[in-house]
Parts: sequence; structure tokens; C-alpha cells
Amino acid sequence: MSLLGAVLSVTVLAQTLRMSIPYVCAGLGGVWSERSGVVNIALEGILLSGGLGGVVVHVATGSPWAGVVTGAAVGALLGAGHALIVVRGRADAIVSGIAINLAAVGGTRFVLRALYDSSSNSPPVSGFRPLAGAGAGGFALLIRTCIDPLALATAALVLATAWTLTRTRFGLHVRASGEEPVAAASVGVEVDRVRLAGVTLGGAICGLGGVALAYDQHQFQSGMSGGRGFIALAAVILSGWRPGRAAAACLGFAALDAGQILVQDQARAASGYVAQMLPYIATLVALWAIARRRGAGAIAGRPPAGLGRAVD
Repeated sequence: MSLLGAVLSVTVLAQTLRMSIPYVCAGLGGVWSERSGVVNIALEGILLSGGLGGVVVHVATGSPWAGVVTGAAVGALLGAGHALIVVRGRADAIVSGIAINLAAVGGTRFVLRALYDSSSNSPPVSGFRPLAGAGAGGFALLIRTCIDPLALATAALVLATAWTLTRTRFGLHVRASGEEPVAAASVGVEVDRVRLAGVTLGGAICGLGGVALAYDQHQFQSGMSGGRGFIALAAVILSGWRPGRAAAACLGFAALDAGQILVQDQARAASGYVAQMLPYIATLVALWAIARRRGAGAIAGRPPAGLGRAVD
């Protein structure tokens, strides 16, 4: 099969959908946080921490569902911590996000060493077992991906986020807190509480993405997020902070991720190293295009007007 035929195969489509779950969950986490007005670059650390929390409980209990709940809870705790530091403590959101990311990198290694006597990986976990007798071909992989509980949950979360932000009172308060926090506060919206809720909810969804990543690899590996949180944040910016578009952008980055694996399998060593850079190159190019063209109105969407603004 030619390289082009392989890229367009059903197998690559299935791999793209499978690999997009952590990106999309992190992207939704970024949308919830930043639409409420809180800058959040801690998505990378939340992915890592949620993944480790899920694996630790899965190993201890044997239940993948217990791991999912724990991973989401860990993400929610980190999101709440970030919100409290920024919203109540009036700390700089960038500094807080960097601190969470650094703490996650070191903290996950420490927990791995303490629990499993290894700073690189956890014991293997089964995750959600594939459908028995589904086969090993591309269509079978696509079917297993589409019926995976975490894939279904991610799709539902995209729809729920879009509906909640646009159709509910809570969503209106979140958008108002991100656009005009002072005006929102003047009409009775408790902006600090809304932001705390938005960032916490976003952290829970991001933590779920970390669990999906760990279950996909059937163990937790140190540093396994591999920049996905930062790429997801770029997708949020590229989408104009809209959940549906953010999910679509995350799918695009996941397609590049799946494509680079395929290129590595079929190309020479030097080309393989270049292929590994594709998602990151695409992220930089996309951000450069936004920075260059947004001023001319060519890029739809803008950051929430109150992003990073506190209510005195």
C-alpha cells in the first residue's frame, strides 16, 4: 500500500478518533476555564495527574470505572486549586499554571516511585476491554473505537458543553463572567463562584482525558501527555473559544499525530524524526497565522473580553 493510501485508510481514521480523546477533553477543559475568564495553561499537568490517579485506583481496585471517576476527581481538584489561587488569591494565572505543570511532572514521578518502585511507568492495566470477536482489521478497530465508553463520553461532553454554554442559565453566567465580569457582578452574578465552577468542571473533563490516554496505552508512563495539553490550548485559541470548533481542531491535531506514527513506520530514520514534529509544527504555524491575521479580521472568534480580568 502506498503512503497516501495508508494515510487515507480506515485504520488511520480509527487511530485518529482514538488519539483525539485526550486532545478533545483537554480542549473542552480549556474552553470552560477561559470562557469563564480564567487563563489556564495547566491543562498539561491536569492530563498527567488525572491519568496517574485513574491508573492508581484501577490497579488497586481492578475497576476501570473507579479509575475514570478518580481521574476526573483529580482533575477537578487541580482545576479548583488553580481557580482559587487565581480568582481568590489574585495570583497570576500563568505563574499558577506553570507551577501546576511542574508539580505534575515531578509529583507523578514521585508517586510512581513510592507506589511501584519505578519513576518511569506503572503496572499494566486493562482499561475497557475491546468487544470480543470484533476482529483485527481497520473496520473492527474503528468499531471498537466508536463504542469505547470514553470515546462516547467525550462525544457527549462536546455536545453537552456546546448546549450548556449557549442554552442554559449557568452557561450564560459563565459567558458573562468571561466577557464582562464587572457588568455581570453588577446584576447579581457571583463571578468568583462561576469562575470557580467553570475551571473545576473543565479540570474534571481534562482529567478524564488523562485517564483515556493512560487506558489507551494500558499503563501510566512518566511524561506521557507529551505536550497534548498545550496543543489542545492552541486548538481552543484557533477555534475562537468555541467547543465544537475546538473539538474539530483537536481532531486535526490528532490526525497529524496518527499520521506521524504511520510515516515513522514507512519512512527512513531521519524522516521519522521529522514526522514526530508534525503536530508541534502545525501548532506553531496555526498560532502564527492567528497572530498575523486576527487583526485584519480574517480569523473568526476572539478571546473573551474579560479573560484574565478580576472583579474588584
